[in-house]
Amino acid sequence: MNTPTATPANDGIARIGPNSILRITEVLQQQIGEAQTLALYQEVGLEGYLTDPPQNMVDERDVITLHQQVRRELGLLQAKEISWQAGLLTGDYLLAKRIPKPVQLLLKILPARLAGQILLKAISRNAWTFSGSGQFRIEPGQPVRLIIQNNPLCRGAEADRVICDYYAATFERLFRTLVHKDSRVTETECEAMGAAQCVFEIRVEPINEQL
Repeated sequence: MNTPTATPANDGIARIGPNSILRITEVLQQQIGEAQTLALYQEVGLEGYLTDPPQNMVDERDVITLHQQVRRELGLLQAKEISWQAGLLTGDYLLAKRIPKPVQLLLKILPARLAGQILLKAISRNAWTFSGSGQFRIEPGQPVRLIIQNNPLCRGAEADRVICDYYAATFERLFRTLVHKDSRVTETECEAMGAAQCVFEIRVEPINEQL
């Protein structure tokens, strides 16, 4: 999930920000070591991302392949933990590199409801950088719902639980830092479980204000 530095490409290839690969790589190397990480990437022909880490938007198909491979090789539970940690790191990257400090300071002093509305608009505006060929929308309410249909991160997957922890963790890190420290993001529906869309509910507790 990156703040865009360019407009979407018009070559017909869906792309996603490089954090969806870079942060997964970082967590994998920490948890299973560089040698096993290399082997995991080599099995699906993605080892080039280790020798030449991406700096720009990457082909959505590579992101899909990598997330599928992590689940296949490490199992669903460990893959969920890796995805969650990678999402937190993505949130940290956005806070450090992409969201201007004056904007962050402003959001932190605004009432949670107003700060949340501003952050949601920014997420929606930049949705093309993280949802690829999926369709993103926001449903206001209590709680507010972020929805990704045709979600690339779980495309083709089947699971008995929600698996889009990368997105949930990234959203939660941003909301906890910029809106309210008790914000919580939970995926309540997942296409991997047969749902029509992936749904992430945002609750700002204990105030639980409508965003």
